Amino acid sequence: MDMINCTINGTPVSVPAGTTILEAARTIGIEIPTLCYMKGRNEIGACRICVVEVTGARTLVAACVMPVSEGMEIKTRSDRVLKARKRTLELIMSNHNCECLACDRSENCELQTLARNFGVDFDTYKGEKTEVELDESSPALVRDDSKCILCRRCVAACRSQTGVIGANNRGFDTTIGCAFEMKLADVACVNCGQCIEACPVGALVEKDQIAEIFEAINDPSKVVVVQTAPAVRAAIAEGFGKPIGTMGKGKMVAALRRLGFDKVFDTNFSADLTILEEGTELITRVKNGGKLPLITSCSPGWIKYCETYFPDFLDNLSTCKSPQQMFGATLKSWWAKKNNIDPKNIVSVSIMPCTAKKFEVGREEMSVDGFADVDYALTTRELVKMIKRAGLQWDNLPDEEFDSPLGEGTGAAVIFGTTGGVMEAALRTAVDVLSGQDNAEVDYKEVRGMDGIKEASYTVGSLTLNVAVASGLENAKKVLEAVRNGEKNYHFIEIMCCPGGCINGGGQPIQPNWVRDTVDVRGLRAGVLYQEDLDLPERKSHKNSAVMDIVYKEFFGEPNSHTAHKYLHTHYVDRSSTVK
Repeated sequence: MDMINCTINGTPVSVPAGTTILEAARTIGIEIPTLCYMKGRNEIGACRICVVEVTGARTLVAACVMPVSEGMEIKTRSDRVLKARKRTLELIMSNHNCECLACDRSENCELQTLARNFGVDFDTYKGEKTEVELDESSPALVRDDSKCILCRRCVAACRSQTGVIGANNRGFDTTIGCAFEMKLADVACVNCGQCIEACPVGALVEKDQIAEIFEAINDPSKVVVVQTAPAVRAAIAEGFGKPIGTMGKGKMVAALRRLGFDKVFDTNFSADLTILEEGTELITRVKNGGKLPLITSCSPGWIKYCETYFPDFLDNLSTCKSPQQMFGATLKSWWAKKNNIDPKNIVSVSIMPCTAKKFEVGREEMSVDGFADVDYALTTRELVKMIKRAGLQWDNLPDEEFDSPLGEGTGAAVIFGTTGGVMEAALRTAVDVLSGQDNAEVDYKEVRGMDGIKEASYTVGSLTLNVAVASGLENAKKVLEAVRNGEKNYHFIEIMCCPGGCINGGGQPIQPNWVRDTVDVRGLRAGVLYQEDLDLPERKSHKNSAVMDIVYKEFFGEPNSHTAHKYLHTHYVDRSSTVK
C-alpha cells in the first residue's frame, strides 16, 4: 500500500494514498469541524466549515474531500482558517431560525455547538430570510425548513432509502423538500426517519405526542399500558449522557412506572409470539408448496416500501402483524378479558426506536373489533424527553423488572432489535420443529453483523433452507430484484428498513456525525442485545412459558389458528399508484 507523508500543524503524518485531510487529521486526534459531511454518503464539500490552509494553495480547501499529497503542509487552526469558519457560520445563521431555546435539538445541535465554539454573533449579517412553510402532513415526521442549513445530509440519507426529498429552486431561494413542493404525506415517504438521524439541526423531527400521553396518564378513567421494543433498552441511556452500548432496561422500566403507566410490559413477549406465528407460517408454506420466499413483516417502513415499489411481492409477505401490533391486539383481547377491563378504556402505548411505527398504528389494517391495536407510538427520544420533563433522575433510578405475564421474553425476542435477529430467532424455533428435537446450538452467526446483505443455507433433515437478510432499503431492492430475476432462490428473507435494523432506527438518540464516523454505534448497540440474549435462561421463542402455557392455552389455541389469525395477522395493500 502506497503511503503519503505530510504534516498537520507541524506534526508528521503518514497515511495511505487517497486519504482525505479530514481522515488524516483524525489519525492524530484532530477533529476538523464539518456540517455537510457524512462518510461514504455525503462527501460534497458544500458547507465550507471544514476548510483548512494548505501551503502553496491560493484558497482554503475543503478537508472532507481533498486527498493528502506527498509533502503537503496543512494548517487546521491558522488565523485565516478560524476567521473563515466563523464567517461561514455567521452567514449560515443569517438565514436560520435561531429560536434555539424552543428547538427540539437544543443542546444536541451540531450548528449550535459550532456557533458556541467559534463565538459566533447571531446578528452579524441581518437581512431577508428564505420564505418556507412548516410541513406537518406526515403521520410521523415534521419538516421545518426555517431551520434547514442546506447541508443535504437528509437528501443523502433518503437517497439510499426512497429518494423522495432533494433541493428545490436555486440560489437564495433554494430549499430542501419534495418534488414540485409536494408535502411528505403526498409522496412515497416510508416514514423511516433516517433523515432525522442525519440532520445536524432541528429541521427534521418526529411528530411529538408526549402531551397526549401525559393527558391519558392523568385521566383516572383510562388504563394506560406501555410496551417497549428491545432496541430501546440498547440506546435510551445515551439520552442521559451514558456511553454508547450501555444497557438501560432496568432504569427504563423504573422510569415508566414513575411516569404513571399502569402496567409496564415488554414487546419481547410479542416478538416471541411473532416467531411462533411466523415460524408456523414458514413451515406450512415450505411443506405445502405455498408462496416462497416468505418475507418478514416486522418493519413498517419496509412494508410500506414493498407496497409502494414491489407490490408483486405482497403475497410473499408474512401475514403476521409486527410485534408492536401483536402486543396491542393481545392486550385489548386476552389481557382485557382476563382483567375484566373494557378495551375502550385501555390506552395502548408503545416505545419504539422507529418513527414509522407512528404510521403503522394508524393503518386501518391494524385494528380488531373496532379497536386500534396500539393507540400511540413514541420514539426512544420522546421517552427521554418525558423522563426529563417529569424530573426523574436517571442515575438515581433503581433497576426494576417488567410486569408479568406480558413482560416475559426470551433471548430470541431480544435480538429482534438488530439486523439478522428476526431470522436467527425464527431459525432457533424452525430447526427444533423440523428436526423434532431440542437443539443445543442456537447461535446462527452467519446472519449476524452489519453487512447490508447476508446469505446462508441450513440443512435440517432432508430439507435445506436458503435464507437472506437485508437491512436498508437500498439493499432490500437488490435482494428483491435478484429474486424477481431468478438469480436467487430463497425460502425466507428478513428485511429491516433501517441500516443495521432497529438499533439504528429513526427514533433513536441522535449521535453527532463525527461520532457515527468514528465509533461503531450500531455494533455497540447490537452488543447490548446479544449479551442479554446470552444472559437469559431461555433463548428460544417456543420456550416462552407465558406465550405457550398461558396465552395460547387460554385464548389463541395454537399458532395460525382461526383466533390467532383474527387478532395476530393482517393484510397489505398495493400503494404503487402513490409513486409520483
